[in-house]
Amino acid sequence: METSGFRPDRARVLSVAVLALGPDGQVEQSLASLLNPGVDPGPTHVHGITAEMLEDQPTFADIAGDVAELLNGRTLVAHNVAFDYAFLAAEAELAATALPIDTVMCTVELARRLELGLDNLRLETLARHWGVAQTRPHDAFDDALVLSRMLVPALERARERDVWVPVRPVTRRRWPSGLVTHDELRPLKMLASRMPCPYLNPGRYVRGRPLVQGMRVALSAECTRTHEELVERILHAGLAYCDNVDPETSLVICNDDAPAQGKGYVARELGVPVVPDREFMINVREVVSGTGIDEFTDTVDGGQFALF
Repeated sequence: METSGFRPDRARVLSVAVLALGPDGQVEQSLASLLNPGVDPGPTHVHGITAEMLEDQPTFADIAGDVAELLNGRTLVAHNVAFDYAFLAAEAELAATALPIDTVMCTVELARRLELGLDNLRLETLARHWGVAQTRPHDAFDDALVLSRMLVPALERARERDVWVPVRPVTRRRWPSGLVTHDELRPLKMLASRMPCPYLNPGRYVRGRPLVQGMRVALSAECTRTHEELVERILHAGLAYCDNVDPETSLVICNDDAPAQGKGYVARELGVPVVPDREFMINVREVVSGTGIDEFTDTVDGGQFALF
């Protein structure tokens, strides 16, 4: 995707490419088009798209139905998916339509979890790492094709290293007027800290015993796994993520045995158990059922989303 700027409330989509992948990760269907947004195309020196190139092109409303058909029942995957999702949602709402986007995955976050040892996680850097040819940088179709070819080896590495794939659900709202709008894709930690846990807090974690649904878990800066991955596992297991450490906190994930500052240090001062992320990732696979606020619930199964 190429845009006329960085903010969807001020800029528009100039070109879009959507590739629908099959179970083997191969492209089954595709759509690529320049779009006439009716505004100045912005930084032509970056994306190479001029106003003259867009004059006779369709609007997003003209192709919204085709985009929706390709997205239906699939996960939206993009490099910095929050950016693409925000622009697609904004264009859909301007076109008075809703796109069937239920789950998204960010390949920047996926690459961060894979510990590839690269200087940066830009698309061109990852393409070189995976041996994928990039012929036209900042071209929507070529970028999408490069991303699709990187996805299979990246997911294979994730399986080998037991890395939780960053697939996130998104929500849409239907207003009394019948208008459907997409919620903004906010940082997961921000959302998780505000989410009420459906289970009662059973107290502090005891080493050697299993985790229990409802336990309150905080994250220190001293973690090997990304905070996004850890928060996903916390929420999926029925645990509660908390931003701060207090006497009600059940455990803090921290890889430093003797932290001198931060949440690990506060945990030690309060007597809250501290465990490294490797130990937590093992224990979170089997979490004991907690007492629900409304009812007693079954143990989670630890399943993971599948893309294909």
